[in-house]
Order: sequence, then structure tokens, then C-alpha cells
Amino acid sequence: MIDTIGLDADDTLWHNESIFANYEDRMAQLVSTHLPGINFHDRLIDLERRNVRIFGYGIKGFVLSMIETAIEATEGRITSEEIHTIVGWAKEMHQHPVELLDGVAETIHELEINYRLVLITKGDLWNQETKIAASGLADHFDAIEIVAEKDEATYARIFTRHDIAVDRFVMVGNSIRSDIEPVIALGSHAVHIPYHLTWDLEQRINLSVDSVHPHYTELSNIRQLPTWLASQP
Repeated sequence: MIDTIGLDADDTLWHNESIFANYEDRMAQLVSTHLPGINFHDRLIDLERRNVRIFGYGIKGFVLSMIETAIEATEGRITSEEIHTIVGWAKEMHQHPVELLDGVAETIHELEINYRLVLITKGDLWNQETKIAASGLADHFDAIEIVAEKDEATYARIFTRHDIAVDRFVMVGNSIRSDIEPVIALGSHAVHIPYHLTWDLEQRINLSVDSVHPHYTELSNIRQLPTWLASQP
């Protein structure tokens, strides 16, 4: 019987990737004034893939990678005024209101009655703490974990720290790579609730998890989660 639910935050409880995509589009338009027709997205992803090991996840790393990509792509022609504009975008992103996804508030209220809830999110500590506080959901969780990476080692530490039984835990999230594959590898359950956008670096690593895996479930909306949980032996 499942008694503990892990919940991802960004794009599982509230909108996130759509905000990043919006500012990436603005950046692409800015760079295109110097280089019409440039594929800014591919250049940015390539640099983010290298920079994430240094800057980690979150707005700061994203904006620094955008600035670096713009400087390299334009061979230094981007102006200081344009860079100042990009810094302003970073401030806007940090101040963007937290918008809960459909059904999240009601579902969390329902689940906390019968289950232990653990929020597990990765990214910049200050930014994630700010969003969690603004979401109004913090008090509904028994524990909150903000981590640098979501891999098997990280989940194993969380299980130990909170005395979580592996076979009685389910992780709920939008990322196959971060929320699904690691916990299934450890023997836990996982529920995938896709978001309409997926960051390239969150694409699945391998094909070890598919629709026929006994510990894998896909739902279209978090509202379906209580019914699925009730159906579990």
C-alpha cells in the first residue's frame, strides 16, 4: 500500500517551462536583429547542456547561458544596452506570479488527509523557496526537499532521511528523466503527468521505462491521482 507521495513542483504543481519559453522567444528575436534566420534554440540548448554542470538549474543559469549564447552567436556585436535588457528579463522571471495548474490545490487538500506528502524539486534554492512560499501549498507538505539533481542517489538519500519505504512510495511529476526513471530504478512507483512543454535537458535518458512497466502510470491531469491511488492494492 502506498503511504507516501512525492510531488515535483515546476510544471507539475505550477507553470514554469512556458515562462522560460516565452523569454527564450524574446531572446531569439533580439539576436535575430543581428543574425536573421539564426537557430537560437539549438545554440542555447547546446550551451545549457554544458553550463548546467556549473550553474545548476534555474533562472540564473538560464539567463547567463542566454547572454553567453548571444555574445558568441553575434561575435560580440550584441550591445551593452541589449544585455541590460536581458538582465531585466531575469528580474521579471524571478517576480513572475506562481500560477497553479488545474486541479492542484483541490487535489493536494484531498491527498494530505490520507498520505504523507513530500515536495521534491530541483533548482536554485532561493528561487524554489520563493515559489513554494508564493504557491500557498507549503503547509500541506510533511517535508520539502530542494535538491541540485534528481537521480537515484538523491532519491535514496531522501528515502533514508525521511524513513520512506521504497515500495510504499510513488513519485508524481512531468519529467520522465527526473521524476520517473530514477524512482522506478530504485523499486518505487511513479506517475507521469505530462506538461505541454518539456525542456530539452529533461528529455528521457533511455527507454527503460515504458507504458507496460508495472510501476509506471501516466495520467493526463493531477485530478485523476486520488482515484488511481484508491485503485492500488
